[in-house]
Amino acid sequence: MSKQAEFAVILKMNPMFADLGADELQRLSNLCHTQHLANGEVLFQKGDAGDALFGVRRGQIRIETGASDGSRLTLNFMGPGDLFGEVAVLDGQSRTADATAGEASELFVLRREDFLAFLEREPKVAIKLIALLCQRIRWQSERMEESMLQPLPVRLARRLCALAADFGSEVHISQEQLGVFVGAARESVNRQLQAWRKDAILDLQRGRILLKNMTRLTSIARNE
Repeated sequence: MSKQAEFAVILKMNPMFADLGADELQRLSNLCHTQHLANGEVLFQKGDAGDALFGVRRGQIRIETGASDGSRLTLNFMGPGDLFGEVAVLDGQSRTADATAGEASELFVLRREDFLAFLEREPKVAIKLIALLCQRIRWQSERMEESMLQPLPVRLARRLCALAADFGSEVHISQEQLGVFVGAARESVNRQLQAWRKDAILDLQRGRILLKNMTRLTSIARNE
């Protein structure tokens, strides 16, 4: 499979591009090129121009921001098959966080200028993307409501299940970072994780969480 065909598959898996036809995806993926990053290399920093869309071919990208105490908080992890920078490639606004390679990585890159020129040639695709962006706004609204109404165990279980789906049963994340994800203090996250540790749902090690009983965790995430 060519690199362009691989990128077309990644685009197809993303809700923003999922409804595009095979020909449209192929024409779009033909505009991409690849970029290699060494472990720890910075892809972009907060405040940089949003000039490209990225897809992870191999490796891992950490989306990070600085905390008030000078430490770094990881907001998200991007692994193979993940796409990021969708909004920036449309509005061209400044990046809102840093992106750093967590290991040696290879990325697909679609430049904003190439993407916008593609949309000018393909207005039907632009209309589809408008509809998909409206769906994303609705989804974000639902998630905000969820974070306000769902109890911490449910929010925390859902986040761990999502991370497990991307990275397997060994999740490399700190309790402070988990707190950022679920909108809770680190102390509250720690109390819940310790309770699950006693119930043999997971195990805690420095900087990582070992998920031992995904059936139980999934049940909690579903609020069953």
